[in-house]
Amino acid sequence: MNNYRIFETDEFLTKMKKFSNRDRIFIEKKLVRNVYPQLKEEPHYGSNIKKLVDYKPETWRYRIGRYRLFYVADEKEKIIYILTIDLRKDVY
Repeated sequence: MNNYRIFETDEFLTKMKKFSNRDRIFIEKKLVRNVYPQLKEEPHYGSNIKKLVDYKPETWRYRIGRYRLFYVADEKEKIIYILTIDLRKDVY
């Protein structure tokens, strides 16, 4: 298998710490069960995945309930860099 590896940036980890316990548990469950397995297999296609327009480097977002997770995919190294996560209302 030519799977991607997941790398969580400091910004992402800092954001996660700021969420309430309930929200953090919800997000972590989603990451482990749905998001990371999907991103490892195919980070560019999926019902919750959307490429952001006019971003360099190419940046993607993953919808997790009312949260948005942003990441970039390094095709050469096969690494997904999890940039940040935030509430939808605070992102757009």
